[in-house]
Amino acid sequence: MTAQTKDTGTDAFLTARPRLFAAAYRMLGSVTDAEDILQDAYLRWQSAPKGEILDTTGYLMRITTRLCLDQLKSARARRETYPGEWLPEPVLTDDATDQLDHDVSVALLLALETLSPLERAAFLLHDIFDSSFGDVASALNRSPEACRQLAARARRKVQALRPDTPAPPALDDDQGRTLTEAFFRASKTGDTATLTRLLADGVQMVSDGGGKATAALNPIFGQAKVLRLLEGLARKGGAQLPQLWRFCHLNGLPAVVSREEGGIVQAAALDITEGRITRIYVVRNPDKTRHLAHLLA
Repeated sequence: MTAQTKDTGTDAFLTARPRLFAAAYRMLGSVTDAEDILQDAYLRWQSAPKGEILDTTGYLMRITTRLCLDQLKSARARRETYPGEWLPEPVLTDDATDQLDHDVSVALLLALETLSPLERAAFLLHDIFDSSFGDVASALNRSPEACRQLAARARRKVQALRPDTPAPPALDDDQGRTLTEAFFRASKTGDTATLTRLLADGVQMVSDGGGKATAALNPIFGQAKVLRLLEGLARKGGAQLPQLWRFCHLNGLPAVVSREEGGIVQAAALDITEGRITRIYVVRNPDKTRHLAHLLA
């Protein structure tokens, strides 16, 4: 392989990389695993017969999909014994140049977790990334009709978990930041009056510590229960803000990343509807937040 051919191959991979990462992240729910998959895909791409490949992006998407399917076999087994609630690894969505086009919401990623690996791949490739069923069949080593059925089953399951409802008005960035920072300050200092105003009656709080950091083992439902939990956490934390914290957007949601007691990097993202917080997603598993530590540097 000449240097020029290698450079051309690298350029082609870098051009396709944002799309490949977007697919791998949705398949695996992990930034770290998606990055590892892309490294492996690049190594395989380097030895591929490029002169025989007509559709570079399609070829790379097939490689990436197959690597993700192999990864999911072991990931599913690990998640069956995962301590407490599992949440996807937060992905930073502040920068539009990341090109994480389409939905990377926590709600979608949790819905994808209910699908089999093949259903997930067929649904993502066809419904999210607009691949033909012929291309999906090539990636999954199944017939186009089998892939059509996989995607249809997956679509029904996802729609059942995410029913079509009128979308609430888009949250203004400044409003989202104001509400999120107000929640963070109130939750850390035990300001229950502010929390009561901010939390919806049916608010839900989900925490993921992965058995490596303190977190609620089950979701907390309802304003009263969430308030009690936050009050208790504030007392244990001395009712003060951590020294290092920063507002950002994670998975399209307004969020705060903070360094907590013991050096734990915590990510807290909020679903906000009509000015009230309806869902709180807190990730404390250090394996899932270490890639966010640079935000606090």
